[in-house]
Formats: sequence, structure tokens, C-alpha cells
Amino acid sequence: MVAPEDRSRERAVAKLQALVRIPTVSHADPAAVDTACFEEFLVELAAQFPLLHERLELTRIHTHGLLFHWPGVTDARPVVLMAHLDVVPVEGEWTHPPFSGDVVDGQIWGRGTLDDKGSLVAICEAVETLLERGHVPTQDVWLSFGCDEEVFGVAAPMAVEELRRRGVRPWMVLDEGGAVASEAFPGVGAPVGVVGVAEKGVTSFALRVEGPGGHASTPSRHGPTARLARAITRLERSPMPPRVPEPTLELFRRLAAHAPGPLRPVMANAARVRPVLARVLLAAGPEPAALARTTFAVTTLSASPAINVLAATARAGVNARITIGDSVAGVLDHVRRAVRDDQVHIDLLEAGEPTPVSPTDDPAFGLIERTITEVFPDAVPAPYVLMAATDARHFAAICERVYRFAPFRMTRAQRQSIHTVDEHLGVEAFLDGIDFYRLLIERLPA
Repeated sequence: MVAPEDRSRERAVAKLQALVRIPTVSHADPAAVDTACFEEFLVELAAQFPLLHERLELTRIHTHGLLFHWPGVTDARPVVLMAHLDVVPVEGEWTHPPFSGDVVDGQIWGRGTLDDKGSLVAICEAVETLLERGHVPTQDVWLSFGCDEEVFGVAAPMAVEELRRRGVRPWMVLDEGGAVASEAFPGVGAPVGVVGVAEKGVTSFALRVEGPGGHASTPSRHGPTARLARAITRLERSPMPPRVPEPTLELFRRLAAHAPGPLRPVMANAARVRPVLARVLLAAGPEPAALARTTFAVTTLSASPAINVLAATARAGVNARITIGDSVAGVLDHVRRAVRDDQVHIDLLEAGEPTPVSPTDDPAFGLIERTITEVFPDAVPAPYVLMAATDARHFAAICERVYRFAPFRMTRAQRQSIHTVDEHLGVEAFLDGIDFYRLLIERLPA
């Protein structure tokens, strides 16, 4: 006979499998979106979580976004739990089919398991379980599930406007972002429960060079492609100066006791040795280095339409992630100085400043911290600045306490699989995530 607890575990995993199998892929071009898949997802979500849909008020947001309202004993300190149901396209060769939801060797495989259907299903399962028990939260709980997060869409801003229209000012917002990360910092053996208290700004621009074009048999020096290549090389050789913002200092203060002996005094006294800490971060690899400065990534290139034609226009798309303390204007000034070529035009495509920093000496952060410690007793809870972008950044307009944490254990390989191949989530990690959300809701302050 299968024990009730085992059946509950199997049920939760089966729900995630069912929803991973539906390819809710976002595209920047709305015409390219398979809306039938999104409709199928919403139907399946309702079938898997009937109590959530029966007992909570549901408002559709934009095309397929969802906003659930679970009334609590009071609405004095409403809480918003967030996730998104869309995923990025699939590329490359996968070990297991990307929309199979296969469970192999204790891992659930598929696009969206980490980003972000794992969180979405864990939230819904926690709420469904609490509804089965007749639980009423001490505060109003809102569930905001976006449908176009992966393309910087409009569903999240529309959810913010809906809450504003209703006069709801959340006490706390919790979205994806950090995780219980192992192998995150060299020499630190303990996993770190990193909670994003801010996000880097996301700004995109193009480096563009114009020229006369012509036949490839008669090239001239310093044509558009050559100038563009030089500009890219100059930018790569001229990184932004390092900065170590306060959340990063606090992160390292908390990790000091778990670091190798030579690093402990540097980390414990991070505020007094910021330049030294910055150099350590920059030398420690891509993840730590991104904590210490604004970054540039050349992501797209275009030039001639044919191999025997000189380019009339050469263009490189650059994605900048702007750290706390820097700004869009400062980044553009830096790029102009680094490129040092008036014939290289800078076309601003998208401007996004860093978000405000949410407090850590606060009951809301303390609640998240205590819940991490209870569910993941070996982990070190710590704040950090999120390098990626989430829908949560829009909620800063109505809430001072916006945090980013997906309550799953993730190895470095798993973190690197997000947006690439072989995305997968451990079964036990997924079940721990459900426990995290359940405990968080149960322990909302009265």
C-alpha cells in the first residue's frame, strides 16, 4: 500500500510534469506565439488545482496572465507570490526531450522546471494543500502569474495597475530570482540561500556603423565591419569600474564564517576593504565577477546580406546589466569613451535603471530568512543583487519590500542550464520548495 504522504508527493510531481509538457513558449512577436498552448496550460492548471480555482477570486491579466486573490483574516499587510508560465524557446541537443517532463534519476527534466513552472506549481500546490486543510491566511495573499516575462512583456505591469486600481499596496512581494545555490562562491562549501533584494538594470543598445557598401572585390580600409569589430574589442577591453553595493557587502559578511581561512578577514570586513573584495570577485569567475560591476554582452551581429557584398551597415546588439550605483546615462557615456570613434553610432533600444534596494533589517526579509533556515538548515541565507531581470521589478512601484527567491536547491550546472539545454529540477528539491511556500504562508504575521 502506498502511504498518503507518498501519494501526495507523487501527485505534486505529476502536476509539474503535466504542465512542463505544454510548450508555453514566449516570442517578442505576438504573432509567433502559439496561443492554443497557453489556453491549454490554463485549462490544465485549473484541472490540477481545483480548490485554488474554486475558492480564490481570479482575474485574467492581459492575454493569459492570472491574478488570484485569497482573502485572509485581514488585508492590512497583503502578500504577493509571483511566478510566470511562459518559457524561452528550445535549442540544442537535450539528454531528455525538453517538453517530456521525464523523471530520471530523481530529476524532473524539461524546459521551465527551473524557470519558472517549478515555482508556479510549488506555489499552487502549497495553496491547494492549505485549502484542503481549511487554512485561512492571517493576511490577504495574491498570486500573480505572468505570461510574457521572458520577453519583457506587459502582463506584470498590468497586474500592478490592477492592484493599484483595487487600492492594494503589498507589504511584501516574492518572485523568482535567487535559489539555494551550491558551488556559488569559490571555497564556500555551504549552500547559500541567496535572496535578491534588488535587480540590475537591463539596458540594450546597438553599435552601428554606416558605409557605402559595394562589391567585395574592391574593399576599402576601415569599412563598417572593421570599425564595428574594433569598437567591440575596445568595449571588451574597457569594462566599467567595479562597485560593491551594500547587499553584496552583507552577502560576504554572512559567508565569512564559511570561507577558506585567508578569505575570512576580507569577507568579514568587506565594507573596509571594498577595493580588495572587488578584485577578489573579478578574479573568481563569471558569476562572482558579475556581482562587482556593470557588464556588457555582445549578443547579436548583422552586416552584409551576402558573402561577396560589402556591408553598407554593420550592427552589434549589446546587452548591459547595470549594477547598483551606475545609471543608463553613465553607461552610455562610458561606451562612447571606450569606443573612441564618432563613426560608431550608439542606438539606445531599451533603457532600464537598477531597481530600488529592498530592506534586509525588516520583518518581511526576516520571515523569508527564517523559512529558508527551517526548510534548508544547512544553507546560509543572504541578500544579493540579482543579475537577471524578473517581473518583480515592476512591483517596486507599489511595494518597498520586493524579494526574489526560488526555493529550490540548484547546482552550478543547473543554474547554467536555465535558458540553455538540459534544464532540470530535483524531485526532492521541488518538494522542499512546496514546503517553503506552505510554511511562508502559514507564518505570515498577524
